Amino acid sequence: MKKILPNEPSCPVDYAFKRIGGKYKGRLLWYLHTKNIMRYGELRKALSDVTPKMLTQALRELEDDNLVFRKVYHEVPPKVEYSLTEVGKELMPFIEYLKQWGEKQIEREHKQM
Repeated sequence: MKKILPNEPSCPVDYAFKRIGGKYKGRLLWYLHTKNIMRYGELRKALSDVTPKMLTQALRELEDDNLVFRKVYHEVPPKVEYSLTEVGKELMPFIEYLKQWGEKQIEREHKQM
């Protein structure tokens, strides 16, 4: 039996959720999917409940995990664009399914009220 190291995911589901879990990553991926390319300010407006620090951290982690591509234009003022990588695009059918599931559950809750 393979020994699992402390920071190593224990299964493929754990691995996936370590990459896309959290409060903002799923929404960031979804917005980048719907808009194709977004700048930092656009992402900040789309996720109005995120602090600049948390947005930067989430984007860096998504970039480190090869899910988001960051393109820097060397101009004044600086311009940075974010888009999905091919690996990030592979997640979209699953995130679409989660979105549909969420819509269905929200609708059920509203009917129960």
